[in-house]
Amino acid sequence: MSLRFCLFGHPVGHSLSPAIHGGAYRALGLPHRYELVDVPDEAVLATRVRAIREGAIRGANVTIPWKRAALRLSDEVDASAERVGAANVLSRTASGRVRASNTDVEGLAAELSALAPGARRVLVLGSGGAALAAVVAAHVVGARSVAVTARRFSADVPRETWPRAADFTALGSEVLPWPGASPNGESDPVAAFASAADIVVQATSAGMQGKDPGAVVADIVPWSALPSHAVAYDLVYTPPETEFMLRARERGLRAENGLGMLVEQAALALEIWLDVRAPRAEMRAAAEAELRARRAAG
Repeated sequence: MSLRFCLFGHPVGHSLSPAIHGGAYRALGLPHRYELVDVPDEAVLATRVRAIREGAIRGANVTIPWKRAALRLSDEVDASAERVGAANVLSRTASGRVRASNTDVEGLAAELSALAPGARRVLVLGSGGAALAAVVAAHVVGARSVAVTARRFSADVPRETWPRAADFTALGSEVLPWPGASPNGESDPVAAFASAADIVVQATSAGMQGKDPGAVVADIVPWSALPSHAVAYDLVYTPPETEFMLRARERGLRAENGLGMLVEQAALALEIWLDVRAPRAEMRAAAEAELRARRAAG
């Protein structure tokens, strides 16, 4: 029997998920299909979640900007999603309930531990569901100090009014004002933190195809302050090289995009949905083949 799986988000046209999951189904000899579903507002999201509950959709991945809303609309919440406060995987239980999970944390933790073993200080850029997952992943890999800054964290307004700042504080991270003109001539706390950072995670949509230009975030990173061993990790994977990554490499730092995380979180999602071991090598190969095809097409 062919089962239907989907990606909910807005926009979704850039996604590699159909190629990744299609590669998995071929490797496993399964007839399933994976579709992109553009979700422009929360009312449409609620309708799509209901389709999982009714069995028309067997499971779904969730991406920007609906990870927190997906959790609210679910019937059950796995510990992985509860800890982060956001869901990137929805599955249908045997009793017809929608269960929310989060595979972003485990997927990113695997990447960070391989790229920067022993990392103790992590700076996260962003305040959405991906940034929440990045904070938890940083703690999972053993970081002792994690800081978060976001465009909506303005030094001109009281810290307690910063959107979601309390959520990041509850996760054990320090929240810092977005770099810019500092009142009273104070030094930039982001630059001060970054001077000893092992990893900088770009967890916004800036630089993503169809979203804000990458310079919006790349311009505020204190590149000269970063240690020479620091790793720059951009959760964006289309385009494969972002402005954030280019700036990091100009500074002589190692920079990676989010393709590895995307494949690993997809593999973990597939294992939730189908209770099989995901063919990770084939999934990664399918993603890389799709990227090559897109580059060739211009």
